[in-house]
Amino acid sequence: MTNATSSTAARGDLAGRREWTAFVVLLLPLLLVSMDVSVLFFAIPSIDRDLAPSATQQLWIFDVYAFALAGLLITMGSLGDRIGRRKLLLLGAFAFSAASVAAAYSTSPEMLIAARAVLGIGGATLMPSTMGIVRSMFHDERQRGRAIGIWSGAMAGGIALGSVLSGVMLEHFWWGSVFLINVPAMVLLLVLVPVLVPESKDPNPGRFDLLSVPLSMGAVLPVVYGVKESAAHGLDVPRGLLIAAGLLVGLLFVRRQRGRGDAMISRELFRDRGFAAGIGLNALATFAMMGSSFFTTQYLQSVLGMGTMEAALWSLAPSLAVGAAAPTATAIAQRTDRTRVICAGFVIAAAGFSVLALTGTDSLWLLLGGCAVMSCGIVTVMALVSDLALSTAPPARASSAASLLETGQEFGGAMGMALLGAVATAVYTADMPDSAPEVARKTLPGAVATGDDSLISVGREAFVHSMQYASVAGAALLLAGAVLTATLLRRRTAPASRDELALTS
Repeated sequence: MTNATSSTAARGDLAGRREWTAFVVLLLPLLLVSMDVSVLFFAIPSIDRDLAPSATQQLWIFDVYAFALAGLLITMGSLGDRIGRRKLLLLGAFAFSAASVAAAYSTSPEMLIAARAVLGIGGATLMPSTMGIVRSMFHDERQRGRAIGIWSGAMAGGIALGSVLSGVMLEHFWWGSVFLINVPAMVLLLVLVPVLVPESKDPNPGRFDLLSVPLSMGAVLPVVYGVKESAAHGLDVPRGLLIAAGLLVGLLFVRRQRGRGDAMISRELFRDRGFAAGIGLNALATFAMMGSSFFTTQYLQSVLGMGTMEAALWSLAPSLAVGAAAPTATAIAQRTDRTRVICAGFVIAAAGFSVLALTGTDSLWLLLGGCAVMSCGIVTVMALVSDLALSTAPPARASSAASLLETGQEFGGAMGMALLGAVATAVYTADMPDSAPEVARKTLPGAVATGDDSLISVGREAFVHSMQYASVAGAALLLAGAVLTATLLRRRTAPASRDELALTS
């Protein structure tokens, strides 16, 4: 009798056609949110002609989306656990749709900045809500791992697809069309989610801690902004103070969370060492992915001399391999020790960086091959550590867990661009002759802009040399990630039991 009941319960935990159909629908917001990170790459010149933004306004048009997204992830993850993930997802989808229309028909830079900010707020509701729903829909460990593997591949592909899709749209329509492509998908989401997706939330959430909202934003935004600005313009005293202020607010935020029973970030999340390790390893993987993008895009355009659209299309090539890497890795991890597969992912990514370290001034296929190998390794790590962190988190805190993972990605990406970019910039500057104009000594695009063929040739050699050094640094960090994985996950506690799943409703 007991055996029969247990068997039936086990079969009842398996997701069926309805859940997998709902999962496909949930991929829509993931693709759109990740695409909106890069969708303006080609649209900025057209926006400049129509709206004439100042240099500062142009910067905020491009960056405010990512800053709003990063600053509100923790808040929205906690809110989703409290009011219901499906409800927050629908609210976010509506806001995302309305903001997309407002952005498309903006008549001033200020209106476009405001619309992009609302898009970021909507994106902050969509990402933790959808991942929290995935955690609550897929109770079976194998199915959940497969779903998160597909999820990770789709997110990586969405970032690459965004820039290419914007280029295609701008070939035929005005710049606002890059925002309107969001609307049909979000309308479909608003129609299908109430039918297919069950509501889930924390049955005993406690009060919402309003003071923690500005504290969490005050911790995340100054650090992310300061690091990104340092990557672009160098670290100086004001940017260093900004980062330090964010870290100080972060300490205050952590102290408040540790002292409250209704904390925005529950201490339950960190009872299993796999959760904190998953956040850290995921951030390290994002560090490598975003750090590599600092120089690979410039290589295609400034070293090989490709146009923007041609470079974007070539940059899509590695993502063809990435789409299959995460689901394959999760399938392998289900048949062997997951820690070993994560270690292997770091080693594969390091091998990809090592290939990049061999590139010369005419090495398109070597570059694409290195990027493909590196991306496959990184997506393998991201898929498996995301599943690890979510599986160890209490189901009632699924959205909060997802928001911490995604916030870690924001920090990792910003640090990757800053540190690997700093290595590349230092080597490039040292290689350039003192007699070169200052603009040429700072960046390769600056050297190309001079029109001096001999200086451009020297600049290309210097840039490739700098990319080689940064690639070696990236490979070393990823190998360190493999060692950290073996150390941190060697004696990890078991995942949450199925009895905990009763917390979802």
